[in-house]
Amino acid sequence: MSQFRVARLEHNLSLKAKLLRINGLLIVLLCLAAMIGVAVLYSIADGSWTPRAAQHGVRFGILLLVMLVIALVDIRWWMSLAYPTYIFALLLLIGVEFMGVKVMGAQRWLDLGPVRIQPAEIMKLALVIALARYYHGLAVERATSLRHIALPALMIGMPVLLILRQPDLGTAMLVGATGAAIVFLAGLSWRIITIGAISGFIGGITFLIFGLHDYQRARIGTFLNPERDPLGAGYHILQSKIALGSGGMAGKGFLGGTQSHLNFLPEKQTDFVFTALGEEFGFIGTFSVLVLYASILLTGMLIAGRARHSFGRLAAAGVCATFALYVLVNISMVIGLIPVVGVPLPLISYGGTVMLAVMIGFALVMNVHIHRDADLPSGRGFFI
Repeated sequence: MSQFRVARLEHNLSLKAKLLRINGLLIVLLCLAAMIGVAVLYSIADGSWTPRAAQHGVRFGILLLVMLVIALVDIRWWMSLAYPTYIFALLLLIGVEFMGVKVMGAQRWLDLGPVRIQPAEIMKLALVIALARYYHGLAVERATSLRHIALPALMIGMPVLLILRQPDLGTAMLVGATGAAIVFLAGLSWRIITIGAISGFIGGITFLIFGLHDYQRARIGTFLNPERDPLGAGYHILQSKIALGSGGMAGKGFLGGTQSHLNFLPEKQTDFVFTALGEEFGFIGTFSVLVLYASILLTGMLIAGRARHSFGRLAAAGVCATFALYVLVNISMVIGLIPVVGVPLPLISYGGTVMLAVMIGFALVMNVHIHRDADLPSGRGFFI
C-alpha cells in the first residue's frame, strides 16, 4: 500500500478502528502498578482503605478513563497544543514564585481552591511534547548542529532554573535529564554531547560549591555518612535501609511490616513507599516491581519505535525517559545510592499531581500507538 494511501486511511480512522488499536498490554501493566500502590497504601494504614488507599484507586480509575479518551483524540491536536502547553506550564512555574504555597519550607504548589497542583510535574510532560514538536520535521543535519541547539537548551534551562528556586533539586534534575534525553534521541552529534558533558560537569561542581541551600548540603553530608546523625538528618535513610534489610528474601508478609506500621519509616506513603513494599514482600516483591516497570518501559519504547513520524517517536520516548528517571531516582534514593531528593515512585506512591502527569504521559504514548501511521505536517508555526 502506498504511503499516501496509508496516510489517508490513518486520517480517516473510525472510532471503532481506534478502539481496536488500543494497546491492551500497556493498560494491564499500568493497572498492575496502580493495584500494587493500593495494596501498599492499604497495608501501611494498618489495613484501612482510608485515608489514601481508596482515594489512590479511585483516582487511578478516573485517570485511566481520561487517558483512554485523550488517546483517541487526533494526534494533530497534541502537535498543535505542544507550544501553548509549554508556555502555560512555564507561566504556572512563574506563578509559584509569587503565589506559591509553602509546605515544609518549600514553595512548590499552587492552591486553586479545591485542588492543589505542582506545576513542575506538568512541566515534565509539557517539555516532552514541546521538544518533540520542535524536532519534528527538522532534518537530522540541522538537529545535530550547534546553531539549532540554542532554542532547546533555552526551553530546558528556563523551567530547570525556576524549579531550582522553589527549591526542588530532584524535580529540576528530572526535567533537565528528560530534556537532554530527547535532544540526544533527536540525533545530537557526539561532539556537542562531549562539549555539553564537560560543561555540565563544570557547572555541576560550581553549583555544588556555591548554589546549594544549607539543607541540600546537609542531605549530601548525610548521604556520605548517615550514621553521624542517626536521629536527625540521617534518620530517613537509616530507617529505610533497616526496613528493606529486614524484609529479607520473601518479606514479613502483607500487613506485617513493623518499621512502617510503628511509624519508624518516614514518608512511607510517598517517597519511601518502595521501602514499605520491600519490608513486607522482600527481595521477591521488589524485584517483581522492577520487572513490571521494565515491562512498561519496554512496551512504551516499542510503541515509540513503530511510529512513522518523528513527533510520535520522540514524544513517546520522552514520556518513557521521564518514567524511567522517576523509578531510577526514587529507588536509588531509598537504598542509599544517591541523596534523598523527594521523588515519588510512579503509580505506587500517593500523590495526585504526579499520577495525573504520568497518566497523561501514557495517554500520549497510547495516542502515538493508535496514530502510528499518521502523516503529520512538518510546519514550523506556533500551532502547526
